[in-house]
Amino acid sequence: MPTLEHNALVEMFREDPALAPRLLATLFHVEVPPHASAAVVESSLDQLMPVEFRADLVLELRDATGTLVLAIVIEVQRDVDPNKKFSWPTYVTVVRAKKRCRTVVLVVAPDAGVAAWAAENIDIGLGLGHVEPLVLGPAVVPEITDPADAEAEAELAVLSAVAHGNGPNGLAVVRAALAALGRLDQEHAMVYFQLIWNGLREPMRQALEALVMERQIEGEATFPPFVRQLIDRGKLEGMREGKLEGMREGKLEGMREGKLEGKRDTLLRLFARAGIELTENESARIQACTDIATLDRWIDNILGAKTAADVLS
Repeated sequence: MPTLEHNALVEMFREDPALAPRLLATLFHVEVPPHASAAVVESSLDQLMPVEFRADLVLELRDATGTLVLAIVIEVQRDVDPNKKFSWPTYVTVVRAKKRCRTVVLVVAPDAGVAAWAAENIDIGLGLGHVEPLVLGPAVVPEITDPADAEAEAELAVLSAVAHGNGPNGLAVVRAALAALGRLDQEHAMVYFQLIWNGLREPMRQALEALVMERQIEGEATFPPFVRQLIDRGKLEGMREGKLEGMREGKLEGMREGKLEGKRDTLLRLFARAGIELTENESARIQACTDIATLDRWIDNILGAKTAADVLS
């Protein structure tokens, strides 16, 4: 059964049919035929194929005269499925034969392992022919960390956060994507936020929670309103109770202490989730730290760290 993540990625290309050819040209450096329109036509594919052979989405590119110049079959793939190595060539050959145009398969695979599997050439018989899927995965999707770049390409920024959100630059990538969501309508922005959030592992979720709480306390409107509303309703773990007490009281010192307490708590939880044990001196050093920038640096360091010394450097 399709998941929210699967459907959200499909809808991204359905809502913006021009996204697929744009990514083919910019990320895969494919020479996309000149075209005047891009439209969703998955219903046409339904009429061509039995139920077990139905793609997630099919796009048609047409030139100014209305001539069909390229068909793009979109497939969202979140897990390895050997059956796809038989269905993807079917999509290409059936669509190509029926529509009399060039046809490619574009696979959206956020997981690096699944993407590598999907990108393998598919031999269709004795090495005499093959189908080569184009795979939109972490190796192809760029890490977008600049909010300005993210706002210019909001959908690509979301794909970047899904593909790289758990990597070394994950927090910067997710921050840029969340900034880009601010220019979208709330319905789409919330779906994309849920897509990003569901793909994050616990250490990165904790780091993001700490960042959003900090912005909440400081009153900086750097995230879409609904993200802050989630915090207000207590839907993000660790964003409530005494950590915002200083802000509620309106006392500057209370706000500072609340920020420090929240960051220390987040750091300790990240250590626990990473399976890194702290000595008594290391725990005391964290509790004694009153410099927000230092705590921020330690939180960033924990991603990929193996020992406490790697973090507290």
